[in-house]
Amino acid sequence: MDGNYTPYNPRSVDEVFKDFKGRRAGLIKALTNDVDDFYQQCDPDKENLCLYGFPSEQWEVNLPAEEIPPEIPEPALGINFARDGMREEDWLSLVAVHSDAWLISVAFYFGSRFGFDRAERKRLFDMINDLPTIFEVVTRKHNARSSGAYHSNKSKLAPKLVMQRASEPQTITNTRGLQQQEEEDEDVDEEEEEDEHADALCGACGENYGSGEFWICCDVCEKWFHGKCVKITPAKAEHIKQYKCPTCSSNKRSRPS
Repeated sequence: MDGNYTPYNPRSVDEVFKDFKGRRAGLIKALTNDVDDFYQQCDPDKENLCLYGFPSEQWEVNLPAEEIPPEIPEPALGINFARDGMREEDWLSLVAVHSDAWLISVAFYFGSRFGFDRAERKRLFDMINDLPTIFEVVTRKHNARSSGAYHSNKSKLAPKLVMQRASEPQTITNTRGLQQQEEEDEDVDEEEEEDEHADALCGACGENYGSGEFWICCDVCEKWFHGKCVKITPAKAEHIKQYKCPTCSSNKRSRPS
């Protein structure tokens, strides 16, 4: 070995924890404040995608690293494929769980790479464990939105985001995505539920309701639309106080004076 060789100076526990907090903040931002953008980027028609968090508190949806082995552990692969196969809140919670696992793997990868001893590894874990997990943050935010307090300030013209049974009155709710009203009778057959929705037609394309699709109702003309037909996502609909379909929006008479 060269006599001028200088040993690598390992990073400290505090530096690794700072890296952890930055990546964590970026991931939380993607799954909460930037959820509309995150949802759109996770198109199931694209290739396997990963959600990355960076020390700069930013996030990115991208393809996995090509080099093997990668520079640092890689996040869960293919998160976009499950997007349209689950309720949105369940999908976001699943991504949050995998993001928590990835953050821990990156932090302890650095701990091993930089030669942390037992005491340093324990200190790092204790610092991490003092923070709520991403899963806890995401589910807490969703639960807060679903609480009665969230409904108290909504007018009766709030966007109707749930496709009710054809024989029942439409219910106002802020639940993301198309969800069935909870059945009082747990033995009701799913095929019967689909038959009850068979008469519902989209006001844009004229197609029937399909199980698992997101629909939204216009508060002016009372017609239902596929979210994709009017370019409204579940996340966007949650922030609309009164939804007007494209036809009613273009009609000046439908605009509030």
